[in-house]
Amino acid sequence: MCYNKNEVFKRRANLAALWGKKKSVNYVKVKAYAKLNLTLEIVGRSGGFHLLDSLVTSVDLFDLVKVKKRKGKFSSVVMHGMGSEEIPPEQNNALKAAERFSQKFGVDGVEITVFKNIPLGGGLGGSSADAAGVLSAMQTLFGIQDDEGVAAIADELGSDVRYMLKGGFARMCGRGERIEPIEEIKDKLWFLLLCPKEGVSAGAAYRKYDELNASDFSLGNTTRAINALKSGDTAGLGGAFKNDLYPAAAALQPTVKEAVESAESFSPLGAGMTGSGSCAFALFETKELCEWAKSRYKGKAQAYVVSSVTPKRWKKQEKSRWGSPFALTREEIEKAGE
Repeated sequence: MCYNKNEVFKRRANLAALWGKKKSVNYVKVKAYAKLNLTLEIVGRSGGFHLLDSLVTSVDLFDLVKVKKRKGKFSSVVMHGMGSEEIPPEQNNALKAAERFSQKFGVDGVEITVFKNIPLGGGLGGSSADAAGVLSAMQTLFGIQDDEGVAAIADELGSDVRYMLKGGFARMCGRGERIEPIEEIKDKLWFLLLCPKEGVSAGAAYRKYDELNASDFSLGNTTRAINALKSGDTAGLGGAFKNDLYPAAAALQPTVKEAVESAESFSPLGAGMTGSGSCAFALFETKELCEWAKSRYKGKAQAYVVSSVTPKRWKKQEKSRWGSPFALTREEIEKAGE
């Protein structure tokens, strides 16, 4: 068969151009990933708020958030799983995110559906992840390019929502509004996660911390942990785990101490508590060791094996001429040249 080289390229180029045109998007689904605070140091107070220095990472435990356009300025939310159905709408961070996004950018409301997999009240940032997922989805739905404007909404919703907009490894400072991404980490970290049924209120944990530590501020572990992470020193990273809220959370909820001590019992590289509790985690060299520890855990907490992850929607996408289904294959190019 003979090919007219110019005609082939012209036709395929036209089809590729049509394929590349933006299509109207009616709904978006996003994965809202949980986070772990590998360190959480309280380094001061300002304006009635505690100032933090924390090394955080996203892990591959996530809520599925679906956001669909609707006519009018009102938004709605439906929750599924993990007892989230009992959350009053006025206290739902995902709904608050949609309402503030609509107000700020003058766009219509949305219908939100959240399928929960992240345990509630565990310090894994599930509420913040859902809010960030809604903000990201609405950016896509309505074509909003104002990233700083969206980040400003995130800061209003919670201390770690701005971080959740991008996730991955990062240093989170201040009230959570100062984020320093750590992008050069390629190897996965593997964790055993133990989540008691009983949660811990973040507000109660900070108040208890104030009772136990009138003016004793922490400093140094986050820097040590980041240096170990960047150098590939996994054992050094585990040795730097520290959470200043742990004594307070353990005092409020005994299952926190049980979970952390259970995690430590498997001789991991390091163990600790995430956020204000109640979930504990243990770092192991491999996935297989995590699975081994999970198989031997006999406690009452829900056990998961998770790994660090960088959300795909934020990875840099390389543009390739092979990305379009209408692009010429190498074989066709060779034939066109015959």
